[in-house]
Formats: sequence, structure tokens, C-alpha cells
Amino acid sequence: MNPLDKIHALDEIEKDIILCMQSAGQALQELGKEKTSQKSAETQSQQFLKSLSSVESKLSEQINYLTQVSTGQPHEGSGYASAKVLQMAWHRIQHARSRVRELEETKAKHSHAARQQQQKRQQEHAAAQQQQQQAAAAAAQQQAAAAAGGSGSVDCGGPGIGNTSSSGGVTTIITDAGGGMPT
Repeated sequence: MNPLDKIHALDEIEKDIILCMQSAGQALQELGKEKTSQKSAETQSQQFLKSLSSVESKLSEQINYLTQVSTGQPHEGSGYASAKVLQMAWHRIQHARSRVRELEETKAKHSHAARQQQQKRQQEHAAAQQQQQQAAAAAAQQQAAAAAGGSGSVDCGGPGIGNTSSSGGVTTIITDAGGGMPT
């Protein structure tokens, strides 16, 4: 029996319940009259009992079906077990997707942080190399200045001051003829 048939069966049960209630109401109405017709009251009572028996058997059938289906036992004509398996599979897929998404976000955060650390290290390394190059250039300038100062003469500029010359650790001052004084 497919789900649509089950719905139709429940509709029939509902109609039987309405018929049962109508029969009971008519039987009570007949008994409430001053001149009651016993035959009519009995007919309505019999109709009520017949409808009640039909409702009871149909409801018992539906309840029995629901107990078989809801326990998860295989049941002929039931799609509940398959639907339950499918629904659980969908839940597992959704859980797996959300977990993968969380892991990807965590990976992205860590890789971004690692890239930033690597860039920071590269910048620090470049700055250290630049400082080393500057220090080497300064040392080379000092060596060149020391080499130039140890064997040649340096013009101190200006009139009357003259040139200095050093050789062997002795410094001599040569003055211009312009009247500068040696110091």
C-alpha cells in the first residue's frame, strides 16, 4: 500500500466516525421523543454499533501498520525504512560537508598566518642583508680613507692653511706663501 492509499484509508475511517456519531445522535434523538419508535431506535443503535465496529477494525489495522513501520523492521510495501536510510545518509553528507568546510577554513587561517610569518622573515632577512651591505660599504670607505690618508696628501682647503702630508706616522704641515701660520 502506498502513502496515497493510506491517506484514502484514513479518510474512509473519518467518514465512518462521522456516520457513527450521526447514528448515535439519531438514536438518542429518537429516545428523547415522547412517542419513541422502538424499531427506529434499534435500527439507529444497530447502525451505530456496526459503524463503531468498522472504525475499530480499521483503526486497529492502521495502528498495527504504524507499529510495524515505526520499529524499522522491514515491512512489505513500506517505504519508511528506505526513507529513513536516505534521510540519515543526507544528514551524514551534510555533517561531512560542514566538517570539511570547517577544516578548509582552519587550513586557510593557518596558511595565511604561515605566509605572513614567511614574508616577515624574508623582510627581516632583507633588512639584515642591507645592514650588512651598509656596514661593509662603510668599512670599505674607512679602509679607503685610511689607505689614502697613509700615503698621500689631503687638501684641507682654504687659503693660508695648506696641505698636510703624513708618512711613517709623522705629519707635516705645508703652508702657503700667503702668510698662513703653522699649527
